[in-house]
Amino acid sequence: MQKYAPPRSLVQRLWYLGVQSACHVFCVLVFRYRCFRSNRVPESGAVMLLTNHQSHLDPVLMGIACQRRMNYLARKTLFDVPVLGWIIRSVGGISIDRDGPGLAGIKETLWRLRRREMVLMFPEGRRTDNGEVGPLKPGFCALARRGNVTLLPVGIDGAYDVWPRTHRLPRWGRINVWIGQPIGSEEVGQLSDEQLVDLVSRRMKACQMAARGKRAAGRRSR
Repeated sequence: MQKYAPPRSLVQRLWYLGVQSACHVFCVLVFRYRCFRSNRVPESGAVMLLTNHQSHLDPVLMGIACQRRMNYLARKTLFDVPVLGWIIRSVGGISIDRDGPGLAGIKETLWRLRRREMVLMFPEGRRTDNGEVGPLKPGFCALARRGNVTLLPVGIDGAYDVWPRTHRLPRWGRINVWIGQPIGSEEVGQLSDEQLVDLVSRRMKACQMAARGKRAAGRRSR
């Protein structure tokens, strides 16, 4: 029988808040991080946050962009990395086996969505090679329909400049996040997978361009 993660204890909730606060301070000081339109994050209900994937920093950026607790999907091999694996488990990471069927991770993701939680997904499936939003994989569509969720498109800009996939370590820079208009479960149900992928892609690109505009304005004001 599939075993799902139990509701979090008070200690686990406090630990998450502590990690979230520490990461927020770090990103503001080191990367001059700013998040725009955070009021668009639904205060309750099942939400799947969909964003572009620019760097290893992206899960952290999304965790501090939303006051609500985030659930993170991470490939199974990361759970075996010393320290990092422990941190992923401690904040409620969901293990996804990319080389296998990944059914356990999918079931756990659906379980948390049905508990009306937030789940983070990168629909591109991998980090970008050039900083731009690449083609989206349609896998999120089935999860969105089965979980009866609201989709929240988000755009990140600057994280690629700070930590591209070709670099082992990050460098100084400016990172902005722009949160788009949510796509309600009723609208999700009215669209085909192709239409839904196209809509999410267009909104993610628009969010990234808005974030990029704010970064440019910030550089000019220095």
